Amino acid sequence: MLQHGWNATAYQIVNPGITRWFSAAGDAVVGYTGHSGVRVVAGAPVSGPERLSDVTAEFEHDSSLAGQRVCYFGAEQRFETAYRGHTFARVVLGAQPVWDPRVWPAIVAGHSSLRAQLHRARNKDVTVAEWTAGRAEASEALRRCLAEWLATRGLPPLHFLVEPETLSRLADRRVFVAEQRGVPVAFLVASPVPGRHGWLVEQFVRGHAAPNGTTQLMVDAAMCGVAADGARFVTLGLAPLSRRAGVEEGRNPVWLRAVLAWVRAHGRRYYNFDGLDAFKARLQPHAWEPVFAIAADASFSPRYLYAIAGAFSGGSPMLTIAGGLMRAAATELRWAAAGR
Repeated sequence: MLQHGWNATAYQIVNPGITRWFSAAGDAVVGYTGHSGVRVVAGAPVSGPERLSDVTAEFEHDSSLAGQRVCYFGAEQRFETAYRGHTFARVVLGAQPVWDPRVWPAIVAGHSSLRAQLHRARNKDVTVAEWTAGRAEASEALRRCLAEWLATRGLPPLHFLVEPETLSRLADRRVFVAEQRGVPVAFLVASPVPGRHGWLVEQFVRGHAAPNGTTQLMVDAAMCGVAADGARFVTLGLAPLSRRAGVEEGRNPVWLRAVLAWVRAHGRRYYNFDGLDAFKARLQPHAWEPVFAIAADASFSPRYLYAIAGAFSGGSPMLTIAGGLMRAAATELRWAAAGR
């Protein structure tokens, strides 16, 4: 991974619960989670570009021998282009914003609204510093921030590519911590994307006490920090359902377009898709790249969507949704009791 990881999610194959398949030559790895007879791959195979097609064919042959289908979740354009010689069905998941961190100071200088957010946090005595992995792993204050942040989520904790518990596995990652008068109130975790000389901002976690502008201040520190070490690429990861990459969803199956339309209209109690998309856009990315799910099949059936949901929920997607409904109901009851 540290030699060939190009997909933004490449480092997530080290997350717990992910099975790692290695090529016969030992020069490539695929991270996946099996659910409902489908191997849901984390992004794309990790290999040198000249071996990508052969490794893909080898992995899919192994999957077929095991009686399992294959779906690549979070694949990016390099893999989508290389895969065009295969039989496949592609759906658009959304878009990820990308920056060249070396020109981040110019972005800040050119956007008064961004500068205002940074000043807002600084005026509240918020400072950001990079911590060593050992210090962050041992910090109870950071675990408190994580617990407070998770308590605000509409769904129970998800896994696979969005594993929330990273504080015990910070090898190769970088951690930037926001403190207010010496007390940690938020932190940001970035994981390496070596094939693009860059970083994925994997998490930005805010505790209850974090003032407005804290997240932007952490992003600012991370951009400057990785740029100083020669990074040329930063992404904040997938903004689900975003249309900013300009890739039409019209190629998605009709049934999937209907599901996504329903999620856009009714899914805010679980996940604020539009809010996340708008937040990332306000940070003025240089470009938006499309992100896909690619099924090694002639069509993208509901089975693949169910398998993807199972990979993230770590079990039954229906039970996860039920848990989300219970959380939402409890939140609304608390708001009613408080007269909100």
